Amino acid sequence: MPKFILPKRAIHLDFHTGPDIPDVGRDFDPNTFARTFADAHVDSVTLFAKCHHGHLYYNTNHPARHPGLPRSLSLLEEQIAALRRYKIRTPLYVSVQCDEYAAKMHPEWIAIDPVSGQPVKWAAPLEAGWWILDMSSPYQEYLTDQIAEVCKKFAPIDWLFLDMCWDQQSISKWALDGMKRKGLDPRSAHDRGRYAREVARAYLARYRKMIDQAHKRGRPASIWFNSRPKMHLPVEKKFIRHVEIESLPTGGWGYTYFPYVSRFVRPYGLPALSHTARFHKSWADFGGLKPAAALKYECGLMLSQGMGSLVGDQLHPRGVLDKPAYELIGKVYRHIEVCGRWVDGGKIVSQIGVIINPEYGDNAGPDGLGIIRSLQQLNHQFDLVAPDADLDTYELVIIPESIVVTARLASRLRAFLKRGGACIVSGAAAHTAAGTPAMRELGIVLHGESPYSVTYLRAHRSIADGIEDMDHVMYERGFRMTPTKGATSLCKVVEPYFERSFDRYCSHRQTPPARVSRFAAVVQMRGVITFSVPVFTAYARHGNLVYRTLIGNAIRRLMPRPLVRAGGPSRLETTVVRKRKRTAVHLLSFAAERRAEDLDIVEDPIPLVDMPLAVRLDRKPRRVLLVPEEHELPFAYRDGYAEVSITMTGGHGVVVFEG
Repeated sequence: MPKFILPKRAIHLDFHTGPDIPDVGRDFDPNTFARTFADAHVDSVTLFAKCHHGHLYYNTNHPARHPGLPRSLSLLEEQIAALRRYKIRTPLYVSVQCDEYAAKMHPEWIAIDPVSGQPVKWAAPLEAGWWILDMSSPYQEYLTDQIAEVCKKFAPIDWLFLDMCWDQQSISKWALDGMKRKGLDPRSAHDRGRYAREVARAYLARYRKMIDQAHKRGRPASIWFNSRPKMHLPVEKKFIRHVEIESLPTGGWGYTYFPYVSRFVRPYGLPALSHTARFHKSWADFGGLKPAAALKYECGLMLSQGMGSLVGDQLHPRGVLDKPAYELIGKVYRHIEVCGRWVDGGKIVSQIGVIINPEYGDNAGPDGLGIIRSLQQLNHQFDLVAPDADLDTYELVIIPESIVVTARLASRLRAFLKRGGACIVSGAAAHTAAGTPAMRELGIVLHGESPYSVTYLRAHRSIADGIEDMDHVMYERGFRMTPTKGATSLCKVVEPYFERSFDRYCSHRQTPPARVSRFAAVVQMRGVITFSVPVFTAYARHGNLVYRTLIGNAIRRLMPRPLVRAGGPSRLETTVVRKRKRTAVHLLSFAAERRAEDLDIVEDPIPLVDMPLAVRLDRKPRRVLLVPEEHELPFAYRDGYAEVSITMTGGHGVVVFEG
């Protein structure tokens, strides 16, 4: 079967339309509809077969067909036909656990909350919001019949987008019976969670089989189950052929979610695209339009991570698109299309592998947030990997403070070190629950948890580049350690006079430093550097530049020849892509700001003027171009680095080293 290929510049066209809307599709014109997308350089539009209200938008005898959709209008059929005339792909959307029509007709199918014993609703009882259906109830068969009809009626389908597919715990009579059959205890939160996951994975397998059977002799189709944590990919990759990352920065996800999740998804090699939206806020923000710089940044970031862009929109119930929204999208997608020609099919190169625990989910914890921010700002190239991932391609592995170094992981890290790799171990990852070093290769002796919630750091000159000559506060508690024979203390702990409390304190905040202790904050033993403090969590929580500088200096000691050296602002983000004899470096330079309560937005790019950029290459390039303008740049080649000077005002560009 041919390889499944995702689009590059897609639209997700929401159409959650309540039954009280009387004039569905009244102003719909197929050619105007399709032409709007074609003019905006769109190559795929996800269309609605079934929405959260439980309504269907195609020619069917099913009673859930939207009551406001005229019988004379087969809306979905006409949308598909019009878009395909412009060679625009048409994946189909089906809502899974949200179905207001089914909930109204069969309230017994609604999931029952195990704590309150009440039906589960995605809102307060008297607020507008969705009822959540129980997939262990007969609702699953009801939904399966709808999916089967869609597969049969619209084959060949580009792919199915099944939404709202999380693990939903329930104590409905069907869920209780199901747990009993499996020998699980409904009183146990662990068992309820296990059962909910088993129910979900069973229907993932069922629906993947349905789409495969529907396309057995045709072109390859995929299926995506939205709302599943991407960190489940080690197990759930068998149910899918591609990945979609829902990530609306202004809609609750923020500007750190996508950089975190994408770096975990990338190493799996699955085709992937990521969602943002044209909205000022989140989904269904009718009349909301985000700044052009924000959309350019978000789509440029997706392209830099080797993923297609998908912009969310919601079609007005009458079937008319907002023209200004597609003027905005078209301007950004023209830029993405030109830049994409230089990097499509390339491989992203990473020197650093950061081990994370997939069970923590898709939202970066404090240490994950600190890793993303510090390594991006230091212009390092890195992936996030599971503890059992292959480490052979990396020069450096980072083990942050939330990781437990098991005997298996310790063995794999030892093998990595013997092959010439290097490691940074932070905070609690350096010790076992019993208080012993996680590995002898750390070169440390442990002396228990620090009795002080706040201490100070005094860096040795060997790691103090860019750090002022003073004792720097560490706001997070660490543990006490000293170096073993053959190891070196790179940074000392300066302890305060006493631990601050209600009856013993000095001045407004932390107790001042009193004395240099015998304990080390940073120790190096050959290719391993250990921090006794949770340095990544500390950077995420407090943003103290000293912490990032220490991280950067430690990396430089272990990995002195990074792929990229850039002299731009700390907001600059870089990604290296290799394609045959071409190396391309994405430059993203935008300013995200808190412009309103709970709303970060990008309004302006940060210009780069005569910024020095050096990229490590095996040979001297034939020429260097700045894309999308395709201006040829003068360069020098010294000590294995191609050096150029960059001036760029638009926020995103690609520097291409050819030959």
